[in-house]
Amino acid sequence: MQFRKVPKNGDQLSALGFGAMRLATRRGSIDEERATRQIRDAIDSGINYIDTAAPYHGGESERFLGRALSDGYREKVKLATKLPPWSVKTHEDMDRILDIQLKKLETDHIDYYLLHSLEFSHWKRLLELGVLEFLDSAKAAGKIINAGFSFHGDRRTFMEIIDSYDWVFCQIQYNFLDELNQAGTEGLRYAASKNIAVMVMEPLRGGMLAGKLPKEVGQIYSHAKTKRSAAEWALRWVGNHPEVTVVLSGMNNEDHIAENLKTCEDALPGSMTTDELVMIEKVTATYKRLMKVGCTACGYCMPCPFGVNIPQCFFLYNDYHMGGNRLMARGFYGLGLMGSMGKRTDASLCRNCGKCVKACPQKIRIPEELKNVRSTLGGLRTRVMIPFIRLMFSSEVKE
Repeated sequence: MQFRKVPKNGDQLSALGFGAMRLATRRGSIDEERATRQIRDAIDSGINYIDTAAPYHGGESERFLGRALSDGYREKVKLATKLPPWSVKTHEDMDRILDIQLKKLETDHIDYYLLHSLEFSHWKRLLELGVLEFLDSAKAAGKIINAGFSFHGDRRTFMEIIDSYDWVFCQIQYNFLDELNQAGTEGLRYAASKNIAVMVMEPLRGGMLAGKLPKEVGQIYSHAKTKRSAAEWALRWVGNHPEVTVVLSGMNNEDHIAENLKTCEDALPGSMTTDELVMIEKVTATYKRLMKVGCTACGYCMPCPFGVNIPQCFFLYNDYHMGGNRLMARGFYGLGLMGSMGKRTDASLCRNCGKCVKACPQKIRIPEELKNVRSTLGGLRTRVMIPFIRLMFSSEVKE
Protein backbone atom coordinates (compact mmCIF):
# COMPACT_ATOMS: atom_id res chain seq x y z
CA MET A 1 0.00 0.00 0.00
CA GLN A 2 1.12 3.53 -0.75
CA PHE A 3 1.03 5.93 2.20
CA ARG A 4 0.81 9.72 2.20
CA LYS A 5 1.71 12.10 4.99
CA VAL A 6 -0.69 14.43 6.81
CA PRO A 7 1.31 17.68 6.95
CA LYS A 8 0.21 18.95 10.38
CA ASN A 9 0.54 15.77 12.44
CA GLY A 10 2.83 13.47 10.46
CA ASP A 11 0.33 10.59 10.24
CA GLN A 12 1.08 8.22 7.39
CA LEU A 13 -2.31 7.35 5.89
CA SER A 14 -3.07 4.79 3.23
CA ALA A 15 -3.66 6.42 -0.15
CA LEU A 16 -6.89 4.40 -0.33
CA GLY A 17 -9.44 4.85 2.44
CA PHE A 18 -12.46 2.64 3.12
CA GLY A 19 -15.74 4.56 3.01
CA ALA A 20 -18.53 3.00 5.09
CA MET A 21 -21.42 4.68 3.27
CA ARG A 22 -22.10 1.85 0.82
CA LEU A 23 -21.37 -1.30 2.79
CA ALA A 24 -22.44 -4.72 1.56
CA THR A 25 -26.12 -5.28 2.32
CA ARG A 26 -28.51 -8.19 2.55
CA ARG A 27 -32.29 -7.79 2.59
CA GLY A 28 -31.98 -4.06 3.08
CA SER A 29 -29.60 -4.15 6.04
CA ILE A 30 -25.83 -4.29 6.40
CA ASP A 31 -24.55 -7.78 5.66
CA GLU A 32 -22.64 -8.02 8.93
CA GLU A 33 -20.55 -11.07 8.13
CA ARG A 34 -19.55 -10.05 4.61
CA ALA A 35 -18.95 -6.36 5.37
CA THR A 36 -16.85 -7.23 8.43
CA ARG A 37 -14.75 -9.64 6.40
CA GLN A 38 -14.25 -7.05 3.67
CA ILE A 39 -13.15 -4.32 6.06
CA ARG A 40 -10.80 -6.56 8.01
CA ASP A 41 -9.26 -7.95 4.80
CA ALA A 42 -8.78 -4.40 3.54
CA ILE A 43 -7.04 -3.41 6.80
CA ASP A 44 -4.85 -6.50 6.60
CA SER A 45 -3.94 -5.36 3.07
CA GLY A 46 -2.75 -1.97 4.27
CA ILE A 47 -5.78 0.34 4.49
CA ASN A 48 -5.59 2.34 7.71
CA TYR A 49 -8.23 5.06 7.23
CA ILE A 50 -11.93 4.26 7.72
CA ASP A 51 -14.59 6.92 7.10
CA THR A 52 -18.21 6.89 8.25
CA ALA A 53 -20.93 9.33 9.37
CA ALA A 54 -24.00 9.45 11.59
CA PRO A 55 -26.64 8.99 8.85
CA TYR A 56 -24.94 6.25 6.82
CA HIS A 57 -27.04 3.11 6.50
CA GLY A 58 -29.89 4.69 8.42
CA GLY A 59 -27.67 5.39 11.41
CA GLU A 60 -26.27 1.84 11.61
CA SER A 61 -22.85 2.33 9.96
CA GLU A 62 -21.17 3.65 13.12
CA ARG A 63 -22.68 0.92 15.27
CA PHE A 64 -21.57 -1.73 12.77
CA LEU A 65 -18.02 -0.38 12.68
CA GLY A 66 -17.86 -0.54 16.46
CA ARG A 67 -18.29 -4.30 16.15
CA ALA A 68 -16.27 -4.77 12.96
CA LEU A 69 -13.22 -3.04 14.43
CA SER A 70 -13.11 -5.22 17.55
CA ASP A 71 -10.47 -7.94 18.04
CA GLY A 72 -7.65 -5.39 17.74
CA TYR A 73 -8.66 -3.82 14.42
CA ARG A 74 -9.57 -0.47 15.98
CA GLU A 75 -5.93 0.02 16.98
CA LYS A 76 -4.79 -0.55 13.38
CA VAL A 77 -6.74 2.33 11.82
CA LYS A 78 -7.47 6.01 11.97
CA LEU A 79 -11.23 6.34 12.34
CA ALA A 80 -13.22 9.24 10.89
CA THR A 81 -16.82 10.23 11.49
CA LYS A 82 -18.85 13.42 11.22
CA LEU A 83 -21.04 15.86 13.14
CA PRO A 84 -24.38 16.16 11.25
CA PRO A 85 -25.34 19.89 11.10
CA TRP A 86 -29.02 19.10 10.48
CA SER A 87 -29.18 17.43 13.91
CA VAL A 88 -27.58 20.34 15.78
CA LYS A 89 -30.11 22.77 17.25
CA THR A 90 -28.10 23.97 20.28
CA HIS A 91 -24.46 24.07 21.33
CA GLU A 92 -25.16 21.25 23.80
CA ASP A 93 -26.29 19.02 20.93
CA MET A 94 -22.72 18.86 19.64
CA ASP A 95 -21.38 17.22 22.79
CA ARG A 96 -24.45 14.97 23.05
CA ILE A 97 -24.06 13.74 19.48
CA LEU A 98 -20.31 13.15 19.83
CA ASP A 99 -20.85 11.09 22.98
CA ILE A 100 -23.44 8.97 21.17
CA GLN A 101 -21.03 8.42 18.30
CA LEU A 102 -18.23 7.38 20.64
CA LYS A 103 -20.56 4.86 22.25
CA LYS A 104 -21.72 3.47 18.90
CA LEU A 105 -18.17 3.16 17.61
CA GLU A 106 -17.06 1.53 20.88
CA THR A 107 -14.08 3.86 21.21
CA ASP A 108 -12.94 6.65 23.53
CA HIS A 109 -11.77 8.95 20.73
CA ILE A 110 -12.31 9.82 17.06
CA ASP A 111 -9.04 10.22 15.18
CA TYR A 112 -10.44 12.43 12.42
CA TYR A 113 -13.69 14.28 13.20
CA LEU A 114 -15.48 16.28 10.50
CA LEU A 115 -18.24 18.84 10.35
CA HIS A 116 -20.45 17.08 7.83
CA SER A 117 -21.44 18.36 4.38
CA LEU A 118 -20.76 22.05 4.94
CA GLU A 119 -22.12 24.74 2.66
CA PHE A 120 -22.94 28.38 3.34
CA SER A 121 -26.07 28.01 5.50
CA HIS A 122 -24.78 25.07 7.57
CA TRP A 123 -21.49 26.82 8.18
CA LYS A 124 -23.05 30.09 9.30
CA ARG A 125 -25.48 28.38 11.65
CA LEU A 126 -22.81 26.18 13.24
CA LEU A 127 -20.60 29.23 13.74
CA GLU A 128 -23.41 31.01 15.54
CA LEU A 129 -23.85 27.98 17.79
CA GLY A 130 -20.17 27.98 18.74
CA VAL A 131 -18.90 25.00 16.77
CA LEU A 132 -15.27 26.12 16.83
CA GLU A 133 -15.36 26.32 20.63
CA PHE A 134 -16.89 22.83 20.65
CA LEU A 135 -14.03 21.49 18.55
CA ASP A 136 -11.48 23.08 20.87
CA SER A 137 -13.09 21.58 23.98
CA ALA A 138 -13.54 18.13 22.40
CA LYS A 139 -9.88 18.09 21.42
CA ALA A 140 -8.81 19.23 24.88
CA ALA A 141 -10.88 16.40 26.39
CA GLY A 142 -9.25 13.86 24.06
CA LYS A 143 -12.56 12.87 22.48
CA ILE A 144 -11.39 13.95 19.04
CA ILE A 145 -7.78 14.14 17.87
CA ASN A 146 -7.95 16.01 14.56
CA ALA A 147 -10.65 18.42 13.36
CA GLY A 148 -11.78 18.81 9.77
CA PHE A 149 -14.84 19.24 7.59
CA SER A 150 -16.45 17.78 4.50
CA PHE A 151 -17.76 20.14 1.87
CA HIS A 152 -20.51 20.44 -0.76
CA GLY A 153 -20.84 24.18 -1.29
CA ASP A 154 -19.40 26.96 -3.44
CA ARG A 155 -15.73 27.81 -3.70
CA ARG A 156 -15.97 31.16 -1.91
CA THR A 157 -17.47 29.49 1.16
CA PHE A 158 -14.79 26.79 1.01
CA MET A 159 -12.02 29.39 1.13
CA GLU A 160 -13.74 31.16 4.03
CA ILE A 161 -13.98 27.94 6.03
CA ILE A 162 -10.36 27.01 5.29
CA ASP A 163 -9.20 30.36 6.67
CA SER A 164 -11.41 30.27 9.78
CA TYR A 165 -9.72 27.59 11.90
CA ASP A 166 -6.60 25.50 12.33
CA TRP A 167 -7.96 22.51 10.41
CA VAL A 168 -5.82 19.41 10.07
CA PHE A 169 -7.79 18.07 7.11
CA CYS A 170 -10.80 18.55 4.88
CA GLN A 171 -12.84 16.30 2.61
CA ILE A 172 -13.99 17.34 -0.86
CA GLN A 173 -15.73 15.78 -3.84
CA TYR A 174 -13.12 15.55 -6.58
CA ASN A 175 -12.75 13.69 -9.86
CA PHE A 176 -11.98 14.65 -13.44
CA LEU A 177 -15.53 15.90 -13.97
CA ASP A 178 -15.49 18.12 -10.88
CA GLU A 179 -12.38 20.22 -11.40
CA LEU A 180 -14.58 23.33 -11.52
CA ASN A 181 -17.40 22.13 -9.24
CA GLN A 182 -17.66 22.84 -5.50
CA ALA A 183 -14.13 23.22 -4.03
CA GLY A 184 -12.60 22.03 -7.30
CA THR A 185 -8.94 22.08 -8.24
CA GLU A 186 -8.58 25.62 -6.95
CA GLY A 187 -9.89 24.60 -3.54
CA LEU A 188 -7.72 21.47 -3.49
CA ARG A 189 -4.59 23.52 -4.09
CA TYR A 190 -5.62 26.24 -1.67
CA ALA A 191 -6.13 23.73 1.16
CA ALA A 192 -2.80 22.09 0.41
CA SER A 193 -1.07 25.49 0.42
CA LYS A 194 -2.25 25.82 4.04
CA ASN A 195 -0.77 22.39 4.90
CA ILE A 196 -4.26 20.94 5.24
CA ALA A 197 -4.60 17.28 4.24
CA VAL A 198 -7.27 16.63 1.62
CA MET A 199 -9.41 13.49 1.65
CA VAL A 200 -11.24 12.96 -1.64
CA MET A 201 -14.75 11.53 -1.79
CA GLU A 202 -16.65 10.46 -4.90
CA PRO A 203 -13.56 9.81 -7.06
CA LEU A 204 -15.85 7.74 -9.31
CA ARG A 205 -18.73 10.24 -8.99
CA GLY A 206 -21.15 7.79 -7.46
CA GLY A 207 -20.12 5.08 -9.93
CA MET A 208 -20.76 7.19 -13.04
CA LEU A 209 -17.11 7.05 -14.08
CA ALA A 210 -16.81 3.29 -13.58
CA GLY A 211 -20.17 1.71 -14.36
CA LYS A 212 -22.00 1.59 -17.66
CA LEU A 213 -19.96 4.00 -19.76
CA PRO A 214 -21.26 6.07 -22.66
CA LYS A 215 -20.17 4.40 -25.90
CA GLU A 216 -17.99 7.34 -26.88
CA VAL A 217 -16.10 7.18 -23.57
CA GLY A 218 -15.49 3.45 -23.92
CA GLN A 219 -14.01 4.02 -27.36
CA ILE A 220 -11.52 6.56 -26.01
CA TYR A 221 -10.34 4.18 -23.29
CA SER A 222 -10.03 1.35 -25.81
CA HIS A 223 -7.21 3.21 -27.60
CA ALA A 224 -5.04 3.57 -24.47
CA LYS A 225 -1.62 1.89 -24.70
CA THR A 226 -2.06 0.45 -21.20
CA LYS A 227 -5.36 -1.36 -20.74
CA ARG A 228 -7.09 -0.42 -17.52
CA SER A 229 -10.65 -0.34 -16.28
CA ALA A 230 -12.51 2.96 -16.18
CA ALA A 231 -12.45 2.80 -12.36
CA GLU A 232 -8.67 2.45 -12.36
CA TRP A 233 -8.20 5.38 -14.72
CA ALA A 234 -10.44 7.58 -12.53
CA LEU A 235 -8.64 6.61 -9.30
CA ARG A 236 -5.25 7.10 -10.90
CA TRP A 237 -6.24 10.57 -12.06
CA VAL A 238 -7.10 11.60 -8.50
CA GLY A 239 -4.00 9.95 -7.06
CA ASN A 240 -1.87 11.77 -9.63
CA HIS A 241 -2.42 14.99 -7.65
CA PRO A 242 0.25 15.50 -4.95
CA GLU A 243 -2.21 17.60 -2.93
CA VAL A 244 -4.45 14.55 -2.31
CA THR A 245 -3.81 12.62 0.89
CA VAL A 246 -6.50 9.89 0.85
CA VAL A 247 -8.87 8.73 -1.86
CA LEU A 248 -12.05 7.36 -0.30
CA SER A 249 -13.96 4.56 -1.96
CA GLY A 250 -17.27 3.14 -0.77
CA MET A 251 -16.46 -0.52 -1.42
CA ASN A 252 -18.79 -3.51 -1.05
CA ASN A 253 -17.54 -5.95 -3.70
CA GLU A 254 -14.50 -8.15 -3.18
CA ASP A 255 -13.28 -7.77 -6.77
CA HIS A 256 -13.60 -3.98 -6.61
CA ILE A 257 -11.72 -3.86 -3.31
CA ALA A 258 -8.89 -5.94 -4.77
CA GLU A 259 -8.72 -3.77 -7.89
CA ASN A 260 -8.70 -0.54 -5.89
CA LEU A 261 -5.98 -1.85 -3.58
CA LYS A 262 -3.82 -2.80 -6.54
CA THR A 263 -4.44 0.54 -8.25
CA CYS A 264 -3.47 2.59 -5.22
CA GLU A 265 -0.19 0.74 -4.72
CA ASP A 266 1.46 2.70 -7.54
CA ALA A 267 -0.99 5.53 -8.34
CA LEU A 268 1.70 7.95 -7.22
CA PRO A 269 1.65 11.74 -7.56
CA GLY A 270 2.82 12.73 -11.03
CA SER A 271 2.86 9.13 -12.27
CA MET A 272 0.47 9.57 -15.21
CA THR A 273 2.06 10.22 -18.60
CA THR A 274 1.26 13.17 -20.85
CA ASP A 275 -0.59 10.87 -23.25
CA GLU A 276 -2.69 9.45 -20.41
CA LEU A 277 -3.62 12.92 -19.16
CA VAL A 278 -4.60 13.97 -22.68
CA MET A 279 -6.80 10.88 -22.90
CA ILE A 280 -8.55 11.83 -19.64
CA GLU A 281 -9.10 15.33 -21.02
CA LYS A 282 -10.84 13.76 -24.03
CA VAL A 283 -12.96 11.61 -21.73
CA THR A 284 -13.89 14.66 -19.65
CA ALA A 285 -14.81 16.68 -22.75
CA THR A 286 -16.99 13.81 -23.97
CA TYR A 287 -18.87 13.55 -20.70
CA LYS A 288 -19.41 17.30 -20.63
CA ARG A 289 -20.67 17.27 -24.20
CA LEU A 290 -23.23 14.68 -23.16
CA MET A 291 -24.41 16.77 -20.20
CA LYS A 292 -27.96 18.05 -20.35
CA VAL A 293 -26.98 21.45 -18.93
CA GLY A 294 -23.56 23.03 -19.43
CA CYS A 295 -23.34 24.35 -15.86
CA THR A 296 -19.83 24.75 -14.43
CA ALA A 297 -21.11 25.51 -10.90
CA CYS A 298 -19.30 28.86 -10.92
CA GLY A 299 -21.97 30.25 -8.57
CA TYR A 300 -22.49 33.58 -10.34
CA CYS A 301 -26.23 32.84 -10.40
CA MET A 302 -26.31 32.57 -6.61
CA PRO A 303 -27.86 33.36 -4.27
CA CYS A 304 -31.26 32.84 -5.87
CA PRO A 305 -33.75 35.31 -4.29
CA PHE A 306 -36.26 32.47 -3.97
CA GLY A 307 -33.89 29.89 -2.50
CA VAL A 308 -33.16 27.56 -5.43
CA ASN A 309 -29.73 25.91 -5.24
CA ILE A 310 -29.24 26.26 -8.99
CA PRO A 311 -25.80 24.57 -9.34
CA GLN A 312 -26.90 21.63 -7.21
CA CYS A 313 -30.10 21.17 -9.20
CA PHE A 314 -28.16 21.07 -12.46
CA PHE A 315 -25.46 18.81 -11.01
CA LEU A 316 -28.05 16.21 -9.97
CA TYR A 317 -29.94 16.57 -13.25
CA ASN A 318 -26.76 15.93 -15.25
CA ASP A 319 -25.80 13.03 -13.00
CA TYR A 320 -29.22 11.48 -13.52
CA HIS A 321 -28.89 11.55 -17.30
CA MET A 322 -25.23 10.64 -17.67
CA GLY A 323 -25.15 7.17 -16.22
CA GLY A 324 -24.78 7.99 -12.55
CA ASN A 325 -26.73 6.40 -9.73
CA ARG A 326 -30.26 7.58 -10.51
CA LEU A 327 -31.61 6.53 -7.12
CA MET A 328 -28.91 8.59 -5.41
CA ALA A 329 -29.64 11.60 -7.63
CA ARG A 330 -33.31 11.41 -6.66
CA GLY A 331 -32.37 11.01 -3.01
CA PHE A 332 -30.19 14.11 -2.92
CA TYR A 333 -32.80 16.09 -4.83
CA GLY A 334 -35.34 14.91 -2.27
CA LEU A 335 -33.19 16.44 0.47
CA GLY A 336 -33.63 19.83 -1.16
CA LEU A 337 -37.30 19.18 -1.76
CA MET A 338 -38.04 18.46 1.87
CA GLY A 339 -35.78 21.18 3.25
CA SER A 340 -33.64 18.79 5.29
CA MET A 341 -30.68 21.17 5.18
CA GLY A 342 -32.64 23.94 6.90
CA LYS A 343 -34.69 25.19 3.97
CA ARG A 344 -35.99 24.01 0.61
CA THR A 345 -33.64 24.41 -2.34
CA ASP A 346 -35.45 22.55 -5.14
CA ALA A 347 -36.20 23.77 -8.67
CA SER A 348 -39.92 24.30 -8.04
CA LEU A 349 -39.08 27.44 -6.05
CA CYS A 350 -38.05 29.27 -9.24
CA ARG A 351 -40.24 32.30 -10.04
CA ASN A 352 -38.64 33.13 -13.40
CA CYS A 353 -37.31 36.50 -12.20
CA GLY A 354 -34.44 36.38 -14.69
CA LYS A 355 -31.71 37.52 -12.30
CA CYS A 356 -29.76 34.28 -12.77
CA VAL A 357 -29.93 34.47 -16.58
CA LYS A 358 -28.26 37.88 -16.59
CA ALA A 359 -25.49 36.63 -14.30
CA CYS A 360 -24.73 33.30 -16.02
CA PRO A 361 -21.41 33.34 -17.95
CA GLN A 362 -22.55 30.24 -19.87
CA LYS A 363 -25.74 31.97 -21.05
CA ILE A 364 -27.86 29.07 -19.82
CA ARG A 365 -31.61 29.61 -19.95
CA ILE A 366 -31.79 28.75 -16.29
CA PRO A 367 -35.54 29.06 -15.57
CA GLU A 368 -36.35 26.84 -18.56
CA GLU A 369 -33.80 24.24 -17.54
CA LEU A 370 -35.08 24.31 -13.96
CA LYS A 371 -38.50 23.34 -15.30
CA ASN A 372 -36.85 20.27 -16.84
CA VAL A 373 -35.14 19.49 -13.54
CA ARG A 374 -38.44 19.75 -11.69
CA SER A 375 -40.17 17.54 -14.26
CA THR A 376 -37.47 14.84 -14.09
CA LEU A 377 -36.52 14.84 -10.41
CA GLY A 378 -39.43 16.49 -8.62
CA GLY A 379 -42.16 14.00 -9.46
CA LEU A 380 -43.86 11.15 -7.69
CA ARG A 381 -40.86 8.77 -7.80
CA THR A 382 -38.81 11.21 -5.76
CA ARG A 383 -41.63 12.19 -3.43
CA VAL A 384 -42.28 8.59 -2.38
CA MET A 385 -38.65 8.43 -1.25
CA ILE A 386 -38.99 11.37 1.13
CA PRO A 387 -40.12 9.34 4.19
CA PHE A 388 -37.00 7.19 3.81
CA ILE A 389 -34.78 10.23 3.29
CA ARG A 390 -36.33 11.87 6.34
CA LEU A 391 -35.58 8.76 8.38
CA MET A 392 -31.94 8.77 7.30
CA PHE A 393 -31.46 12.49 7.95
CA SER A 394 -33.60 12.63 11.08
CA SER A 395 -33.40 15.68 13.31
CA GLU A 396 -32.03 13.72 16.25
CA VAL A 397 -29.11 11.33 16.52
CA LYS A 398 -30.23 8.48 18.74
CA GLU A 399 -28.27 5.89 20.65
